[in-house]
Amino acid sequence: MKTPHRLIEPARILLPDERVDLSRWAVLACDQFTSQPDYWQRVEEIVGTAPSCLDLILPEVWLDQPDVGVRIDSIHRAMDAARREVLTRSVEGFLYLRRTTASGVREGLVAAVDLEQYSYAPGAAPLIRPTERTVTERIPPRLAVRRGASLECPHILMLADDPENTLLGPLAAAVAEQPPLYDTPLMLGGGSIAGWAITDPVLIEGAIRAVEGFAARTGPNGAPPIALAVGDGNHSLATAKAWWEEIKQGLSPAEAATHPARYCLVEIENIHDPAIQFEPIHRALFGTDADTLLDAMTRFFAAQGMVLHRGGAAEGQQFTLLTGESARPCTLSGSRWPLCVGSIEAFLADWLASHSEVRVDYIHGEDALRELAAQGAVGLLLPPFQKSDLFLGVYLGGVLPKKTFSMGHAEEKRYYLECRAIT
Repeated sequence: MKTPHRLIEPARILLPDERVDLSRWAVLACDQFTSQPDYWQRVEEIVGTAPSCLDLILPEVWLDQPDVGVRIDSIHRAMDAARREVLTRSVEGFLYLRRTTASGVREGLVAAVDLEQYSYAPGAAPLIRPTERTVTERIPPRLAVRRGASLECPHILMLADDPENTLLGPLAAAVAEQPPLYDTPLMLGGGSIAGWAITDPVLIEGAIRAVEGFAARTGPNGAPPIALAVGDGNHSLATAKAWWEEIKQGLSPAEAATHPARYCLVEIENIHDPAIQFEPIHRALFGTDADTLLDAMTRFFAAQGMVLHRGGAAEGQQFTLLTGESARPCTLSGSRWPLCVGSIEAFLADWLASHSEVRVDYIHGEDALRELAAQGAVGLLLPPFQKSDLFLGVYLGGVLPKKTFSMGHAEEKRYYLECRAIT
């Protein structure tokens, strides 16, 4: 299968001046610790007055604050200043990465993906595929940051189904004897990261061909191929797409072919990398109590012909309801939805629509969920998600329920470090 445009492209990747302390420059993806402002306050304390990507992003914990507009204006000014004063180094090509976390050392490739090859529209089957349902209501506040931004700092992780390691293997061999361009510890349990510039045209074309090779493989039963699938940052990629759709309305075809906003900088990883561990994304509910929630779930699932067993003894989809005082195992029998997370999401969509006093947040990590439960939230601890089911589930089902899985613990998410100009 031939594609009209290349799926990935080399980019002019911007990096801070060598004198910048990268351990304070690099900060965790903005969609982590969204119910724990103390994490982001600790980040602010560590950064202090040093140059930092913290100035270039909006942690989503602050999205609902009354000063969000002021924060966004400050971000745009900081981006302009960073382009002039901080981002003095650049790589014309790709970056090969090694990230060390508690789960091991994983490899990655920083590259620009073509947003014309991606869609989050329901029912679409693009070569660059979302893995979860995109909640379009989550795009506008993120779009407010993207509009007026002169830079992007990627936290999007994309996955390749590459059992023979045709994409990253040759790059690892090529840099084996080379010192990294940068190597830094990452704050607050993030491990460390090292990056190598990939500028050799032969290596660049080899990586591009490897990704196009993924696009040539059809899925089970002749399903449309998936070249790359979103692992983390689904709504960030959707926001970049929405912004590109706005911009290109005023461009000629020639301008649209090369405009920097047509592309989005991401990190591509191999789903077969043993250091990539999948974790379920749990739910924390604020403004209700465990008994009220269990009674509502019992009624909802009964109306669907299902049975909610309190105690977890029966066979079926298992989850645990957490409070500060207890952990109550539960099992759903006869579910209409193939995954436990799908059953839970169906209930929440129905129940929250008539309970505006209740708020839900999506929590990465069991420890974080237990901490919130100890503070008064009701936690829904979901069962493990097997990464081997990811591509198969997308091929067969289109997309997974929203917020189904997370690639590793919260601290193992991508840290902002590299930048790219989008104007």
